[in-house]
Amino acid sequence: MTIHDPHVRVTYIGGPTILLEVGGLRLLTDPTFDPAGSEYITPVYTLRKTQSPAISADAIGPIDAVLLSHDHHFDNLDRAGRALLVDAGRVITTVAGAERLGPPTIGITPWQSMEIATPNGGRLRVTGTPARHGPADGDRGPVTGFALALDDHPDDTIYISGDTVWYDGVAEVARRFHVRLAVMFMGAARVREVGPAHLTLAAEESRAVADAFPDALIVPVHYEGWDHFSEGRPQIERAFAEAGATSRVRWIEAGKPTDFPTTFVDF
Repeated sequence: MTIHDPHVRVTYIGGPTILLEVGGLRLLTDPTFDPAGSEYITPVYTLRKTQSPAISADAIGPIDAVLLSHDHHFDNLDRAGRALLVDAGRVITTVAGAERLGPPTIGITPWQSMEIATPNGGRLRVTGTPARHGPADGDRGPVTGFALALDDHPDDTIYISGDTVWYDGVAEVARRFHVRLAVMFMGAARVREVGPAHLTLAAEESRAVADAFPDALIVPVHYEGWDHFSEGRPQIERAFAEAGATSRVRWIEAGKPTDFPTTFVDF
């Protein structure tokens, strides 16, 4: 099975949370299942959730693995999402996150790979990818992205960016992998304590994304549902249009399983 297969299915749940079904496995990214109106007070800022998940944690069903970009920000792992980790088949995250969450969470470093057995006897290779959560001179804690490829088609990669801005680490992902499906965390998140700098991909970085991954369908996520996003779908759509990449962007309706096409040659 390749990622061209119609059984590669993405269900957008909200924020950074998608259910990815590939090779017979059910993978969940950054679980956020708290209701709209939830607040998360920290010593330096308060995050507020503005949208409820399209699917509840109780209705999500069995999960083979959680791909957790980082555990230390509530908009990537909220209270209900943290509770869900107990029943997940495995949790893969940063080394620091694995230390905080404890066993059996698995910590992964950039370019480190591990394999998950698929129900049909194959293997899914999961590789950690670099991510930088804001400006180079800031410290927002470690974050990881993920590159996924099935063993029978190792050159077709699904890329999940995690919370990152555009920088050399993301460009290196494009050089190392033939990405066919790119799930990009966008929204240009900003918090007052960091100043004007954006902490996730901004619309102005869309051209770099489109140029770096020319053979990929691009799925924007994590651009809505929280009040610290400074950009939404209109700004992102306009930027990809200006980059000449509108035909490669896929907007997924929340709660609706979306199968990807059997070929990528005709965008």
